[in-house]
Amino acid sequence: MGGTVPRSPTGIVARVTIDSDPTPTTLRWAVLLLRAESVALGLVAVWLIWSDLTARTTDLTSALLVTAFAVAGAVVLWALGAALARRKAGARAPAIVLQLMLLPIGWYMIQGGMGWLGLPLMALGLGVTGLLVSPPTTRALGLH
Repeated sequence: MGGTVPRSPTGIVARVTIDSDPTPTTLRWAVLLLRAESVALGLVAVWLIWSDLTARTTDLTSALLVTAFAVAGAVVLWALGAALARRKAGARAPAIVLQLMLLPIGWYMIQGGMGWLGLPLMALGLGVTGLLVSPPTTRALGLH
């Protein structure tokens, strides 16, 4: 009987699994921040929808495209966060690209006199990128 698992009287073996590889803190924070960005962008999209509906004069095509872009961005950020939470390695690169896109956005906000918003956006983009490329996250995603 060496190496075998004895069966219970009913013939069913209860399997017990222990998660020996918990999600690293860096990955959990990256997912949390991606989801927070998604919610924030979703709120901007709601404001844009309200603005589109109540505007007196507007270029309807441009307004709808900007609104659709905000909605799509919120959905994509949430989906990437969900995929990373499930440790899907393929979600890391698009998430990094979206985070690096915050650098030129923040830069132009600073140039336009909105440094109070541009600097935190740039810091957020760099911070989440750092979390996504950190060694614990890389190992958790199986990309060593």
